[in-house]
Amino acid sequence: MLLEDYFDFLSENEIRLKGHRVGIEDVLYEYIYNELAPAELAERFPTLSAEQIHAAILYYLNNRERMDAYLARWLEHGRRMREEQARNPTPTMLKLRRIKEALKATEQDEMQAA
Repeated sequence: MLLEDYFDFLSENEIRLKGHRVGIEDVLYEYIYNELAPAELAERFPTLSAEQIHAAILYYLNNRERMDAYLARWLEHGRRMREEQARNPTPTMLKLRRIKEALKATEQDEMQAA
């Protein structure tokens, strides 16, 4: 089996582990940025086999320059989407924010009363 056989290359910006909705970026983010070991990754992604986790890491190590660019695009996309959501919150998010503010105000009132 070739290393590439572990993945579905859906587009330039979407690589999934074959048979899963888990993207290679999810595994690699935890591995690189959160420094999770393969055993910890198996706990974090229980639907993936140890073989699939090691394949993701090995694919990264064998294609580091390309995968670093892939991850940078993924992180930048996430940042842009969070900014967009902050600028244009959904009605549900606005309602949740109001509830959170009310709870916080209630907690502060209770602390001052105590």
